[in-house]
Amino acid sequence: MSGHDKKLFVKTYGCQMNVYDSERMTSALAGRGYVTTDTPDDADLILLNTCHIREKAAEKVYSEIGRLKPLKADRPDLRIGIAGCVAQAEGEVILDRAPAVDLVVGPQSYHRLPEMLDRMARGERPLETDFPVEDKFDHLPAVKRGRRAPSAFLTVQEGCDKFCAFCVVPYTRGAEASRPADQVMREARDMVAQGVVEVTLLGQNVNAYRDADGVTLAQLVRRLAEIDGLDRIRYTTSHPNDMDADLISAHAEVPALMPYLHLPVQAGSDRVLKGMNRKHTAAEYVALIERVRTARPDIALSGDFIVGFPGETEEDFQATLDLIAAVNYAQAYSFVYSPRPGTPAAGRSFVAPEVASERLQRLQALLTEQQYAFQSAMIGRVLPVLLEKPGRLPGQMVGKSPYLHAVHLDAGADMTGRIVDVSITATGRNTLSGVLV
Repeated sequence: MSGHDKKLFVKTYGCQMNVYDSERMTSALAGRGYVTTDTPDDADLILLNTCHIREKAAEKVYSEIGRLKPLKADRPDLRIGIAGCVAQAEGEVILDRAPAVDLVVGPQSYHRLPEMLDRMARGERPLETDFPVEDKFDHLPAVKRGRRAPSAFLTVQEGCDKFCAFCVVPYTRGAEASRPADQVMREARDMVAQGVVEVTLLGQNVNAYRDADGVTLAQLVRRLAEIDGLDRIRYTTSHPNDMDADLISAHAEVPALMPYLHLPVQAGSDRVLKGMNRKHTAAEYVALIERVRTARPDIALSGDFIVGFPGETEEDFQATLDLIAAVNYAQAYSFVYSPRPGTPAAGRSFVAPEVASERLQRLQALLTEQQYAFQSAMIGRVLPVLLEKPGRLPGQMVGKSPYLHAVHLDAGADMTGRIVDVSITATGRNTLSGVLV
């Protein structure tokens, strides 16, 4: 396979880091002459960049492979690759179970894709799921040049050392690793030169960031804030145990650091938190939130919650509701526990599905009430909104508030990339509406 004038289709599942990795894979293959296409129907190479977080993730990937088999039957030269966390977890099983798949590559090995194309040309079905000694961040090519959207993801950290009992990340992404700060700064400057106004720093445990020179996430944020034209900085996802005093202070001292923090707690019962191996208590989490709010009183807080974790009682669940009431979230993500093969909690006894489902409904009702109250409090305020793209209606634009709300307004013209003052007039379920000031 020469790769000349060939088309690449990438389907991305899951987290923002997968979005970032898909861009990097696209860039790596652009060097072999691949151009992207929006449909698999005319692709020469299809890559499924998978996520292992959700229930039955592997089975969903096999179902997608099944849907692609007729394409390969019609065009035997079509190549199909599986990337991402399911690739890492399943490995050789994918090649054995799905003959239509030509390559399998884990998140640590995307820089080897061009070499894997050469191996396919020799008739091999390459598999790369090791955790290599070399740093993949050093090998992946820069995202190709050209005008970019005003908001962009920038991976600075990967992997996790926490080993929560429900989570596959340590097994699919490996140990915590941080990119050198100088490398992050170069990429951020390149992004700004291409029109990026806002970056979101990504990591499975991003606030554990510490490069080989000892640069912390707070220090990295302060350096990034000095880049002319980079007006907004965000980061996700964080762990409470790595939320240090300097990072909290940065929320008060760095205007470019947006007043939004995603800080998952998962549960409000200390007994459940211990079973999850979270290594913090509910009281410690609430005290941490109080310190964050002291530094930045208007901060929007987001979290994750797992309902029905093995052994959860009604008393445990009520403790979670009590924590939510105490913290008051601007938004949150919540799920019924589902086991991930290979994780410590996978073999434990389940909470009855109907009980877990009923609890989830009560929890989501409380979270929805809090979210609506936070959004309603925006009505009458003037917010700086980063305009990101045209809306569905003529003259309409969609932007992003400092608190990560989607904001719809009549701009009258395409003003993509500008930060404008918007008077908020209404709130929807997940969006705000307003008028230009």
